[in-house]
Amino acid sequence: MAPTTRSEKLKRLVGVQRHLEQMAEQELAATTQQREEVGKSMDRVIDAIGSMEPVHRLFAQQYSERFGKLTAQDQLLAGAQLIHERQVLKERAKAERLEDSMKEARMLEDREAEDDAIYDLLEQQLATPDPRARK
Repeated sequence: MAPTTRSEKLKRLVGVQRHLEQMAEQELAATTQQREEVGKSMDRVIDAIGSMEPVHRLFAQQYSERFGKLTAQDQLLAGAQLIHERQVLKERAKAERLEDSMKEARMLEDREAEDDAIYDLLEQQLATPDPRARK
């Protein structure tokens, strides 16, 4: 059954928007985790470059190239992380605006229902003959 009132429709939209917000947060978390892994790899490569063991000194050029690639990857991930952070903020703001609209719509619907109830009471009072008028 489809929602009938405006507040029900907005409530459904709020749920969808919150789900989009969660998806953006998960993307941000994944990007952050990838960036941490790249950082750890960079630390290992730096340790290998600075090592005094003869095996590592033989591969200094390869380590240097690997560090360059990791640095580029870290820069790409930093940009993606920034984009994801903005997306999370954007989705959160949308959800909050929709939630505010939903609350306002619910308040207006409640007020309309109360007004209708008062009008119904007035109609009943006016439709019922006054017992004092018979005398």
